[in-house]
Amino acid sequence: MYYGEDIVEEVRQKTDIVDLVGQYVKLKKKGSSYFGLCPFHGEKTASFSVSPGKQIFYCFGCGKAGDSIRFLMEYENLSFVEALEELAERANVTLPKEEKRDKGEEDLRYKILEINKQAALFYVKQLRSEKGKSGLAYCAKRKLSGESITHFGLGYAGKERDSLYQYCKSLGFKDQVLQESGLFSFKEAGVYDKFFNRLMFPIMDLHNRVIGFGGRVMGDGEPKYLNSPETKLFDKSRNLFALNFSRKSRSDFFILCEGYMDVISLHQWGFPEAVAALGTAFTEQQADLMKRFHSLVYLCFDSDGAGKKACKRAISILREKNLEGKVINLLPYKDPDEFLKAEGKEAFEKRMEEAKNAFLWEVEEKKNEFVLHDPAGMQKYMESIAELLRTVFSDPVERENYLKAVAREQMLKAENLQHLVDQREEKIQLSFGFKKATDGKEKKREEKWNSPLEEEFLSVLMQRNEFLPIARKYVEEEDFQGDFAKEVYGKLLSGTDAKLILDSYRNEEEKYQKLAKLYHGDLYHMDLERDEEKKLLSDYIRQLKLQKIEAKIREVTDAEGLSLCFKERDKWEHFVFG
Repeated sequence: MYYGEDIVEEVRQKTDIVDLVGQYVKLKKKGSSYFGLCPFHGEKTASFSVSPGKQIFYCFGCGKAGDSIRFLMEYENLSFVEALEELAERANVTLPKEEKRDKGEEDLRYKILEINKQAALFYVKQLRSEKGKSGLAYCAKRKLSGESITHFGLGYAGKERDSLYQYCKSLGFKDQVLQESGLFSFKEAGVYDKFFNRLMFPIMDLHNRVIGFGGRVMGDGEPKYLNSPETKLFDKSRNLFALNFSRKSRSDFFILCEGYMDVISLHQWGFPEAVAALGTAFTEQQADLMKRFHSLVYLCFDSDGAGKKACKRAISILREKNLEGKVINLLPYKDPDEFLKAEGKEAFEKRMEEAKNAFLWEVEEKKNEFVLHDPAGMQKYMESIAELLRTVFSDPVERENYLKAVAREQMLKAENLQHLVDQREEKIQLSFGFKKATDGKEKKREEKWNSPLEEEFLSVLMQRNEFLPIARKYVEEEDFQGDFAKEVYGKLLSGTDAKLILDSYRNEEEKYQKLAKLYHGDLYHMDLERDEEKKLLSDYIRQLKLQKIEAKIREVTDAEGLSLCFKERDKWEHFVFG
């Protein structure tokens, strides 16, 4: 679907961005804006700002910015049209039903969604047919209930190599779109289904729409599990299996598992908080997704070496995203499915109560790397713990708390551990010439806040329309060195509203984010007195003109040309309008 600008503007006007964002982020009013913890990156200090006057948000930490539509796009991983339709429904705005024209990639997304939906229905029918006997037998072997099979929409891809393709063709889908769906292999010899002889697990987004599939081979084929390739809809690093269900549970945590069957088993046993990474190692994007809903994650990985390795990697990512991790001990069983079948629900609940703090679990696991009855091995073990404490915890109070907990659990002297931490800290400082760790952060902060002259000038004009006639009188488009700044300035001079300029870049992510930051305006502290604003504008005009003149001086070689440049420079060095 394509909706005209009048519809887009109506939805935007009827959506209060403070109310919208407030449904997802706890906001507190400060001055004319509202602030909260950014939902798009991990932080402990609120740097996420929402401006009710401009109906726009901006994060000073990660730079994410935009209007109400953009916020829903980013938060719910929706396309522009999908976000617009959801906001329209909330605001009781009736959208036109007819399709006015194709919108390229947008139209393709809808078609792939429809193909996935039809494929999921096809697989379900196959599972319940004569052809799906092996799939049902596997479900029975794994003791999956009929309710679980229906709830998760399990299906079966038959042994025929083109049955789904023929079915989709009969529904009128064209090869070009079918190829984009990722469900088929197009080769010279013909078109083949990607999935065959597999139990199928539909992967859904937060809105219960099928965006991809996972398939478990029936028999001894390889690979054992196969996932959809990445498409316009599906990115396995940015989605979690069963998150559409688990986010609705009343608990304040997730249980992170390795595979589909673990998740289904946990849900069946009464643990709807379970989710799983999609055939890949746990990613930062998946952690960001979880953080939108809860801050506590129970890690429930397999008990073997591969499971422990995956657990360590997940802990590192959770820590980076400021998520609390706890590790569930499944021994002597391999995985949660095996544990539940042997011990039951109450035993698993008890293991959750006993789940170990992720850091303390890491310390315990480090024992396996050293020969502890050997003094040299014990020394190396303690040094490794000290290094872990030093690198993981920058806050001295938090570090001390964990140091004491480690000493208590491992029966070590806290003062000895502290000595090793301090010793290592001194060596690091010496190697960097006693440079403080905060220096880099301060430099990074300065770089982030000190924006280029041209962008600051544009930000002023976007906040104060009444300054445009003054700018038009003194500053030409050619005075801008940056192409993007020149382009935006031209649009402002033509009388285009700042919001419409922002909208015109909605399909150019980098430019949109940069322009949204400028339109937000708080970055440049615009809460000034009238005389101060005029002085600020004079400064910008003067610096822009001088910037152009200095560039010209570097290029001019003849004496007469240089003389003219110097006179022009003298003129603008003392410029003040009004």
